Amino acid sequence: MKNLKKLLATVTVVGMLGVAGSAFAATAMTPAEVVSGLTGKTVEDLYKERSAGKTYGTIANEAGKLEEFKAQILEQKKTVLDQRVKDGRLTQEQADQIYNSIKNNQATCDGTGSAGIGKKYGAGFGQGSGMGLGQGAGRGAGMRNGGGFGQGMGAGRGMNR
Repeated sequence: MKNLKKLLATVTVVGMLGVAGSAFAATAMTPAEVVSGLTGKTVEDLYKERSAGKTYGTIANEAGKLEEFKAQILEQKKTVLDQRVKDGRLTQEQADQIYNSIKNNQATCDGTGSAGIGKKYGAGFGQGSGMGLGQGAGRGAGMRNGGGFGQGMGAGRGMNR
């Protein structure tokens, strides 16, 4: 009976976490989705333009929607940062620093994406068309000279949605 209660509690917690993750995923939009909503272009067409070398900011700028794009992207990144603080992946201080850097950069943003703030802070907002879900640097055990174990280092890469 105790094992059944533990199982039910575990299933309940896992289910609640899944719902919370789904709710977050439903609110976060990719830059392509933001530009699509502003310009009326399909996400697929935007992916094609992006793969041809245009940034989403450039596409929004060409449509006369750069300021709206910047405001919505700032809001999206704030949502991602807040979730990462909630998940314990960032401190509030780190999130504030990243957010303020993005906000300050937007004052002179021309839509070309040249600032690279996500890369600078390791924020992992994603590359190309997706929001980042990257994990930071990791440590692991590595084999050394066929017999002993040594220290290993690894760097995680973000996955795009």
